[in-house]
Amino acid sequence: VTGGRVPREYIPSVDAGIQSAMQLGVLAGYPLVGIKAILLDGAAHDVDSSEMAFKIAGSMILKEAVRKADPALLEPIMAVEVRTPEDYMGDVIGDINSRRGMIQSMEDATGVKVIRAQVPLSEMFGYVGDLRSKTQGRAVYSMQFDSYAEVPRNVADEIIKKTRGE
Repeated sequence: VTGGRVPREYIPSVDAGIQSAMQLGVLAGYPLVGIKAILLDGAAHDVDSSEMAFKIAGSMILKEAVRKADPALLEPIMAVEVRTPEDYMGDVIGDINSRRGMIQSMEDATGVKVIRAQVPLSEMFGYVGDLRSKTQGRAVYSMQFDSYAEVPRNVADEIIKKTRGE
């Protein structure tokens, strides 16, 4: 953080306010990442200026700027591999699709079909039980982190409503 007419002793307070707002998030209380904040100008008053006032100002301006920037929620996407007998392929693919998954490939392996997909982590809770149920316990899966992706608008709206208690 650099500044014009803001006294140097208040610049760390502005930075602390910005850092605090980034940790608390704006949309749903999740931390903000990948943000660069530059203090271009400001003003101080001999009577009303304090470290706390500049910290609050830093927090408020970051929140306002982020709202104007149309922020997005990101979610972890998992690379999922399912090995299933061919008889259950349709059920497995349907289940992955119902979890907002995207099938990447389907291959033959020794005695099984291998399905590779990308699925949001939030949709994978309870998957092991569902997979066992749909395949009579004959399929296995593995998953590992792949990337982050923007949460679809309708899902993001629900997350935001929940965090606001609506």
